[in-house]
Amino acid sequence: MRATYDPLFTLKPVAEDVWIVDGPVIRYGMPWPKIPFPTRTTIIRLPDGRLFVHSPTELTPELRAAIDRIGRPAWIIGPNRIHYWWIPDWSAAWPEAVVYLAPRIPEQAGDRIRGPFQPLDGPGPWPWDGVLDTMPVAGDFMTEIVFFHRPSRTLILTDLIENFERERLGSPLLCIACRLGGVLAPHGSMPRDMRLTFRHNRAGLKSAVETMIGQAPERVILAHGRWFETDGTARLRQSFSWLLS
Repeated sequence: MRATYDPLFTLKPVAEDVWIVDGPVIRYGMPWPKIPFPTRTTIIRLPDGRLFVHSPTELTPELRAAIDRIGRPAWIIGPNRIHYWWIPDWSAAWPEAVVYLAPRIPEQAGDRIRGPFQPLDGPGPWPWDGVLDTMPVAGDFMTEIVFFHRPSRTLILTDLIENFERERLGSPLLCIACRLGGVLAPHGSMPRDMRLTFRHNRAGLKSAVETMIGQAPERVILAHGRWFETDGTARLRQSFSWLLS
């Protein structure tokens, strides 16, 4: 059983000017069972060569060299309050890059992030406008910032959808837990416990999902599990059928 998406720490082309980097597994969740979460970074290159780094995973010397060959990181993005751990490593590697943090990351991260940063909230404008659309999706527990790369019609999510494959979980009990949680592939969706955190903003969540569907993405990149390489719009509708029906 291999929980990760090998090869790790490698730039993998997704579309023109879009790459993913698959990283190591972290274990997260209730005290038991802990779910093995494979990690994933998305990198977008703007027309001027600047790089947008979404949810950075572990940085190796080889990965750093590969990134320098395709451009220069200009922005390092923490897209929600639980995706920040490796940001200091990337910021140290490219100190000129501006760190943007979603709401509540500073209080969640504590001393883990000590350098300067810009808040990632409000309507913008953002320096990547025109290439990437930016949309905050606010719940009681966290706000996730969703991005849409217009040229490739690629939607970039973090935890709003999770899609764990049976063969990578390695345990029947973990498979049952993921199925009950609504995150077992091929029918991954928003985790059921996260859905409860949107009970005060269900209308806002539905509006955000309708906006995503209206963008007609060809693919949807997820931070955890099998991402949607094709039929992005249809997969979105399926993943959020519990909300849209």
